[in-house]
Amino acid sequence: MSFMDYEIKREYRSLEKSIVQSFFLPLMGESILYQRAVGFFSSSALACNSYGISQLIKNGGRIELIASPELSGEDLEAIRLGYELRDDIVERKIIDSLLEPINKFQEGRLNLLATYIADEKLEIKIAFVDTNKKIGIYHEKLGLLHDKEGNIVSFSGSMNESENGFVGNYETIDVFCNWREPERVSDKVKAFSNIWNNVETGVVTKRFPSVEKAILDKYKRTGVNYHIDEQEFKFEFNENDYKYISIKDEITMPADTLYDYQNRAIEKWKEYNYCGIFDMCTGSGKTYTAIGAIKQLHDDNDGKLAVVIAVPYQHLVEQWVDDLNDFNINPVVGYSGRGNGYRNELKKQIFDYNLGVKKFICFICTNATFRISEVQDIIGQLRNDVLLIVDEAHNFGSSSLMNLLTDRYKYRLALSATLDRYGDPIGTEKLYRFFGQKCIEYTLEEAIADHKLTEYYYRPVVVYLSQDELEAYEQISKEIKQYIYADKNGKMVVSEKAKKLAIKRARIVAGAAGKIDKLQEVIRPYIHDNNMLIYCGATNVFSEDADYQDTSNDIRQIDYITRILGDKLNMNVAQFTSKEDMEQRRNLIERFKEGEELQGLVAIKCLDEGVNIPSIKTAFILASTTNPKEYIQRRGRVLRTFSGKSYAEIYDMITLPMTPNQADNVSTQELGLVISLVKNELNRMYEFKSISLNPYDADKIIDGVKAVYGLNEIEEFEDIAEYHMTEGTNE
Repeated sequence: MSFMDYEIKREYRSLEKSIVQSFFLPLMGESILYQRAVGFFSSSALACNSYGISQLIKNGGRIELIASPELSGEDLEAIRLGYELRDDIVERKIIDSLLEPINKFQEGRLNLLATYIADEKLEIKIAFVDTNKKIGIYHEKLGLLHDKEGNIVSFSGSMNESENGFVGNYETIDVFCNWREPERVSDKVKAFSNIWNNVETGVVTKRFPSVEKAILDKYKRTGVNYHIDEQEFKFEFNENDYKYISIKDEITMPADTLYDYQNRAIEKWKEYNYCGIFDMCTGSGKTYTAIGAIKQLHDDNDGKLAVVIAVPYQHLVEQWVDDLNDFNINPVVGYSGRGNGYRNELKKQIFDYNLGVKKFICFICTNATFRISEVQDIIGQLRNDVLLIVDEAHNFGSSSLMNLLTDRYKYRLALSATLDRYGDPIGTEKLYRFFGQKCIEYTLEEAIADHKLTEYYYRPVVVYLSQDELEAYEQISKEIKQYIYADKNGKMVVSEKAKKLAIKRARIVAGAAGKIDKLQEVIRPYIHDNNMLIYCGATNVFSEDADYQDTSNDIRQIDYITRILGDKLNMNVAQFTSKEDMEQRRNLIERFKEGEELQGLVAIKCLDEGVNIPSIKTAFILASTTNPKEYIQRRGRVLRTFSGKSYAEIYDMITLPMTPNQADNVSTQELGLVISLVKNELNRMYEFKSISLNPYDADKIIDGVKAVYGLNEIEEFEDIAEYHMTEGTNE
């Protein structure tokens, strides 16, 4: 086939028919050369010029792309005055414009283009006006498509180089074919050629190899999705015509996606007028259940729905995006690492939604992005039906986030395995008041019984504070008591000073030096195994040579343990922290799944909420937390099902203040300074062992500890300062 086999119109208007679907996709499928001048250079412009490129690749075609840098008045003045070299400024501005992709489709398209650059099938040149040392902007928007028969189609018009310019805004392009208007097309071919070959008077055109390298570094991924057009735009060919159906607003349910308990939760949510709470344990499918709820409300509202999703961390956003894509939902994605481009995209989509141009939009962001005033202002422009979904919703009990839960959200859904905020009944009550009733309460025990999570062995490992650590712990405990007092109503008040001291005290427990020796002891039988998680505290290894308030000579626990496992035990491990970017994390998870190259991950808090690594078989937990929200999340990370994984093992470092002999020889007053630590460690053991395969192993340790410290009943979380420490570090 050739261009002449298609009925090509002289003009395309986007609201009559999708320009992408009716013009770009079919003609790119016949092209062997695509020449394009795109106006300003940006990551959005790059992505939008990849429509149909997979077909061009199949044809063995190539792309020539011209773009202009978006120079500010200050840039132009700096060039005029000679403060900086022209090319240096241009190069910097171009590279700075390479932002993070705003969604998965854009990410895939940028990867396509980067791959094409690597294969030397795409060449990019930068053009700008330069006359008598006066710099200006080259901003022509011109496109040329060439097929194997020598036919040429030229187009130009108002269309902006952004996703909405192609698929959302009202745009037009004028189209000329060389078999209908040969002279006009010939003029366009000559104009592009002159610019491309740097022979156009007053226009400078040149390659910037550093720009192409920057594109490769930022957007090149392992593997290429050559079916992205079919995924974003459902279409098919037949002999007579090009058939297309846009599925952007169509939410599709993958076959056999939801279990009965998930469907019952959605039904109950509907019964509660689309407001409620999904109280589901980690690993039981909260995200898919929530997306199923989106589809239910979408269908019940005849497709008219705006969805806002807030989650705690960037990596959790990306996991949500992957799951949303499974349902054919392509959200706008917002967080700090993606720059500010998503804000403009969100504004455009909300504008189209309010006008009725789009029936369905979805925005997902981190909690930090959600509370930005500008983002709130943009969301506040939404009219009609809006659904707010908050993942790990217990975080919204804090005042800074709670204040953002307003009546603008007609529909509401909270997701959390631990919505009740420990020690914070006021915050908990406010969350229930906003979101409503529980639609489901699916426990860890139920999930294990239903084989949605794997069974596990719980292996507590007792560690004692050193004498120096114990003395520091007791000293801080004495100081804490001085800053906790009862107000006139008898309510206990914890001062800011007490909270800070409690954090210091907790660091002593988390970084107890004895944990290092115990870890080496219990991990030695596993040094040839794989799929291990070593969970460290966000703390330093306590230095016995330093004052407890001086951490200048301390070393981070995660760094110390990584070195020991690698250098001393010859294990192949890697750190998994907030320092790694999204691509690095993906690579780590993939290597970890394979097992042969990477045996274990040494991690800290970023694994508490959201990261899905089901291949973990054995966990060694050094992070001593007294907050059930945290240790329940950590256990859930380990219990996800995986092929060949029949059970999991959890080694938990139980930190006690003193040995039995020491406890027998101290006063009741001295025991009182440390008893809260003992109780909190026992509480965690009770929780972990309760549904394990070997509860009696933990029972022996629990009974021994209770006897040493004279405890009959365990009181949950007696130490109010300890509560404020955990909450203060979590928010």
